[in-house]
Amino acid sequence: MFLEIVTPEASIFQGEVDTVTVPGVVGEFQILNNHAPIVSLLQEGKVRINGSFTLDEAYENQFSNGDNGSKILKINSGTIEMSDNKIIILVD
Repeated sequence: MFLEIVTPEASIFQGEVDTVTVPGVVGEFQILNNHAPIVSLLQEGKVRINGSFTLDEAYENQFSNGDNGSKILKINSGTIEMSDNKIIILVD
C-alpha cells in the first residue's frame, strides 16, 4: 500500500509500506493492505512504518529506528485517511 506523510512544511515521506501503526484518539491502531476505508484523528504519539522503503535524505533525521527495521515518527497530532490502499497522514 502507498503511504504519504505530510507536514505543514513538506511531504516528508512517500512510498510503499507493509504496515502503519498510528496513535488514534481512542487508542493505537494498525493499518494493513486492503484495510477498510477510514478517516481518523491522531493524538500525540508515534507513527510506526514497516516495510522495504527508503527515506528521503532531506527528512530522514525526523525518523528514528524502531524494532525489526521499522521507522518511527513522533507527532503531536494529526489526521489519517485510508482509501483504496493509499494512506495520507497529515501531522503537526
